[in-house]
Amino acid sequence: MKAPERILIVKLSAIGDVVHSLPFLEVVKRTWPQARIDWVVEEAAAPIVLGHPALDRVWVSRRKAWQRALTKGPGRAAAVREAAAFAGALRRERYDLVVDLQGLFKSGVVTGLARGRRKVGMSGTREGSAFFLTEAPVPVDYEIHAILRYLEVGRALGCDTSVWDGVIPVGEKDREEVERLFEEHRWGLRPLVALNPMAKWATKLWEPERFGALADRIGSELQADIAFTGGPEDRGVIEAIVGGMSHPAANLAGRTGLKTLAWLYRRAALLICTDTGPMHMAASMGCPVVALFGPTAPWRTGPYGLLHRVVRTGIACSPCFRKRCEERTCMRGITVESVFAAAAEALQVRQEIPA
Repeated sequence: MKAPERILIVKLSAIGDVVHSLPFLEVVKRTWPQARIDWVVEEAAAPIVLGHPALDRVWVSRRKAWQRALTKGPGRAAAVREAAAFAGALRRERYDLVVDLQGLFKSGVVTGLARGRRKVGMSGTREGSAFFLTEAPVPVDYEIHAILRYLEVGRALGCDTSVWDGVIPVGEKDREEVERLFEEHRWGLRPLVALNPMAKWATKLWEPERFGALADRIGSELQADIAFTGGPEDRGVIEAIVGGMSHPAANLAGRTGLKTLAWLYRRAALLICTDTGPMHMAASMGCPVVALFGPTAPWRTGPYGLLHRVVRTGIACSPCFRKRCEERTCMRGITVESVFAAAAEALQVRQEIPA
């Protein structure tokens, strides 16, 4: 079969899912180094792939902004024009291979819109997205990690999937911003432990006061500097956590872009978090992670690699993948002591690894 000269990857969201797809990009580029590779991604996760050396073009879809404008207005006409221009520009391109790694209706529409000789996706797709493929979906096992599922697609395409690192590319500007944060907070003499307490699903959340108690213990007993990370919408919750602590801690919520955050995790000794996008960012950057899991399955979407620790109660109903639950026993059953023990172990292993 002739090697593809132009390849389009469709992986729109979310942050963690896009991070999981980076190894696929690497093995495709290594297999066909002369190929032009483009990527369609939604706006929120776009910084993960922007500037990646394996990509020639990143198509940034503003789908959510277009939908908001259409439903709430004003700006409906402008949104329609922008969306039509995006679709028209993508439609004018020709690809030898289009790969849908999302498997949802929204990615299926993009896959159908793109002109490609071959359109490939995975088994287990939803919302009719397989309709837009030109061949039978690649069989994948959904009980293995997402990274490995995407690499299965690469293997089916003929790629050597044995070598990859999955690191998020970070530019000099973002590295300098992290160094300024280190100078501002006088970090560097002690290990920096980052905590990301928020998540999109309410069922993934741990009690904020427990994060505060945990951070106090880590700061005092493990002699670490403490920084909380999150988005702008998380700043109030984190401010309350920090305000109730006895140990000093920095609230960086809303102060870092995704690339800056990635490099901050690269410089940190440890991240403690719920099941959320920053968890995967830290793992990709080589930062050990202690992840708190309740309604989701760490063997599918946990931090990938041997450096990490997962803390979960293991109750019978977990994982349930529910976004709503009154009891939330799977998360409420996780104790400060169990997370502290995992953090102490992870920090010890980190200190034993040569820099």
